[in-house]
Amino acid sequence: MSRLLHAAAGPYAPPAPARELTVTAADGARIHAEVHGPESAPAVVLAHGWVCSTAFWAAQVRALAADHRVVVYDQRGHGRSPANPVCGTEALADDLEAVLSATLAPGERAVIAGHSMGGMTVMAAATRPAVREHAAAVLLCSTGSSRLVASSTVVPLGEGRVRTWLTRRILGSRAPLGPVTPLARRILKYGTMGPGSAPHMVDACARIVHACPRKVRHAWSEVLDLLDLDHGVRELTMPVEVVVGTADRLTPPVHARSLAAALPHCVGLTELPGVGHMTPVEAPELVTGKIRALAATHIPTARGERAVHAEESA
Repeated sequence: MSRLLHAAAGPYAPPAPARELTVTAADGARIHAEVHGPESAPAVVLAHGWVCSTAFWAAQVRALAADHRVVVYDQRGHGRSPANPVCGTEALADDLEAVLSATLAPGERAVIAGHSMGGMTVMAAATRPAVREHAAAVLLCSTGSSRLVASSTVVPLGEGRVRTWLTRRILGSRAPLGPVTPLARRILKYGTMGPGSAPHMVDACARIVHACPRKVRHAWSEVLDLLDLDHGVRELTMPVEVVVGTADRLTPPVHARSLAAALPHCVGLTELPGVGHMTPVEAPELVTGKIRALAATHIPTARGERAVHAEESA
């Protein structure tokens, strides 16, 4: 049994940042943020999901920081961001807006990628001035905009009131998760990952999820239960790509398809066979590739550098 908060070695061990900073949100909440990679490189901002932390993006940070400036931050109450009594989608939007303003130069464009609650954060902040100013493109991974509990298939029953009631009790449980044990890994894999997920992937996710304080886990579960961000989806007017696993029990593909249909400028919907909810961990190369391609296509400096490199190699 272990209480290590994240993988200590391998592709899912968080790399050391070039710098760390504490960002203050509009309501005074303190948000831990990290910057990786060259300061002059095209920017990418990564927002993690419920009960996770910056460590969740370790594989993407490792790969992208070679030629991108990668910003990651802990949602309030998660990771190294202190708990705050204010929970809600407006708070998520406040925090993202503060991070963008603190880490990007005025007018600088970036790709913003959000997983699960991180994707919901982007939807909640769709009309915020900082998002309008800085978002060149968006990647939404394994997320949804409404009816999360009713659509979840964590409980193996047909859709209806009984399944919704049971799902609400499971996701909103106040019980401590305890140390990471073989049983804990099996439970987490069933609920959040595809059946073919490798053991080191499951272990990395289990350590991150079990590190989240139970009061924070419960408080944000109530926010997700009542989530309604359909209006935010329609306000994401920049290019947006959507990724989901076909074995996702928390945000099944029905959500991704609804997002793709509602987005004003959807540039792609990818459904990954057999992959569960933890797409950046389960399919790291694909998710990283999507972010890299969006940056190359939609960030002006990235396009310019790519053209220069092409001329030099010709």
